[in-house]
Amino acid sequence: MITSQVREWMRKVERRQYSYDDAMYEFMRFSSFLTREEMKMIKSKLEESYRG
Repeated sequence: MITSQVREWMRKVERRQYSYDDAMYEFMRFSSFLTREEMKMIKSKLEESYRG
């Protein structure tokens, strides 16, 4: 289950309030608590947000 902290992080990523490196660091910090499906979804959102 994705927590409110992860959702807030995702909103900040979408608004580009993190550099790519900082976003990846935060992702690594909480990724062990996520299911495989959640990790895939979040990874695709990260790539989508920082593509370009």
